[in-house]
Amino acid sequence: MNQQIPRLLTVFTVVGAGLLTARHFVIPPTFGESGHYRGAAVAPIVDRPQKYAGQAECAECHDDVTTQRSAGNHRGVACENCHGPAAAHVASLDSLPVIPLARKFCPACHAYDPSRPTGFPQIDPVTHNPLLPCTNCHDPHAPVPPAVPGECMACHGQIARAKAMSKHARLPCTTCHDAPDRHKVAPHLNRPSKPTDRAVCARCHAQTSATARNGAPQINL
Repeated sequence: MNQQIPRLLTVFTVVGAGLLTARHFVIPPTFGESGHYRGAAVAPIVDRPQKYAGQAECAECHDDVTTQRSAGNHRGVACENCHGPAAAHVASLDSLPVIPLARKFCPACHAYDPSRPTGFPQIDPVTHNPLLPCTNCHDPHAPVPPAVPGECMACHGQIARAKAMSKHARLPCTTCHDAPDRHKVAPHLNRPSKPTDRAVCARCHAQTSATARNGAPQINL
């Protein structure tokens, strides 16, 4: 034990000396001048050409599109998210922004992904009007479905897939949820009800219910 302590002190001393030496030869001289980064890096970064113009520049010339977009479901999406950096376009009309018409563009956000919030518009690109450009049916600046979705799974794909694998697969969603018609066009302002009372489940699973007598699992209230 007495020999281990001096050995550990020797190891720590060597490691500490190595770190101090590395700091002197490896870390740039201006590191830490203005925070936890290299101070001399600020000037080259500032000198880099500007690529993005910003939302205000787009609105200067495209006020009609800006008004339309601000009232639609894409109001929180910046123009340059879809059209690419626009500083060159602002400087010269000879440089045109990207107009994304390829089928693969919109599914980057709207293809089904279980990690996205419930209610976020999602599609299966393989089965949803395959090969057709999304702009054939949707105005990208104010996207709305050309027809009100008839099925809950149009927006609730994750829940629909879980339900399809459960014993409730054949039950309509409205068996347990009261969804007003306005929920289909303004889902966040008109939310469906969620059963919180045991009596809702008891309609099918109480020992006295008709479905329980037909083989549905029973509960004792």
